Amino acid sequence: MKKMMLMLLVVAAVVVSAQAFAKDYEVIRFGTDPTYPPFASKNADGSLVGFEIDIGNALCERLQATCKWVEIDFDGMIPSLKARKIDGILATMAVTPAREKVIDFSSEVMTTPNALVFKKGAGLDDSPQAVSGKTIGYLQGSTQEVYAKAVLAKAGAKTVAYPDQDRAYADLLSGRLDAALQDMVQAELGFLQSPQGIDFQAGKPIESELMPGLSAIGILKGNAQLKGLLNDALAQLHADGTYAQLQQQYFGDLNLYSGQ
Repeated sequence: MKKMMLMLLVVAAVVVSAQAFAKDYEVIRFGTDPTYPPFASKNADGSLVGFEIDIGNALCERLQATCKWVEIDFDGMIPSLKARKIDGILATMAVTPAREKVIDFSSEVMTTPNALVFKKGAGLDDSPQAVSGKTIGYLQGSTQEVYAKAVLAKAGAKTVAYPDQDRAYADLLSGRLDAALQDMVQAELGFLQSPQGIDFQAGKPIESELMPGLSAIGILKGNAQLKGLLNDALAQLHADGTYAQLQQQYFGDLNLYSGQ
C-alpha cells in the first residue's frame, strides 16, 4: 500500500510539473541584449536587427508564433527567465555546467571563439607577462567574466565588469581599458568594422573550458515542451537552408555551426 501511495504521489508530481509549463506558445518572449552586433543591435529607428534576431523570428515563424523581444542587460537574463518575464534567452549565451544547474538549453545555435581586443600594435595576449598591470573589461555575467576573474586577475590584471558591451568599448576608446574580452566574431564584425574601431585589433582566439564557445537558447529548468519545440524548429532551419542563408548574410563563408 505504501509503495502504491508513493507511486501515486510521484505521478501526481509529474503531472503537476507538466501542467506548470504546458501552454500554447502563440507568443514567445525572447530576452536579447541589443549591444552585441552582428548578433543583436538596433537600427537608427530603434528596430532590432542581427543574426540572433533573425534566427529567433525564423523560429517563431516555424512555430506559428509571434516573437516578442525583451531587452535586458546580460546579467539580468537568467533572473528574468526564472521570474518568467521571458520564455527564452537568445543572447549568445554559452552553455556551461554552472548554468545548466539552474536553466535548460536548446540544441546549439552557434559556436564562436573569444578574444581580447586592444590598440593596434599593443600585441596583447592572455599570458601572465602580457596582462600583468593591464586593465581589462568584460560583460558582466558572461563566461568572459569567469575567465577574467579566474585567470587574468590572478595573472595581475585589473578586471572591470560592464552591464553592456557598448560601455566596455567606450572605456576602451577612452583609454580607461587596455583591452576588452568578448566574443571574437562580435568584435571582428561589430566593433572592429565600425569607424570607432579602426585603431584596434583582436588578438588570437583564447581557448578555455571556462569560456566554452557553444551557445544555445536558455530555457526555464524543466520546460521540456518549449525545449522540444525550439529544437524541432532549429532542425527545420538547418533542413530548409534558412540557417545557412542567414549565416552567409551575416558572416560570409565563416561557419558558426559545429553540429552539436
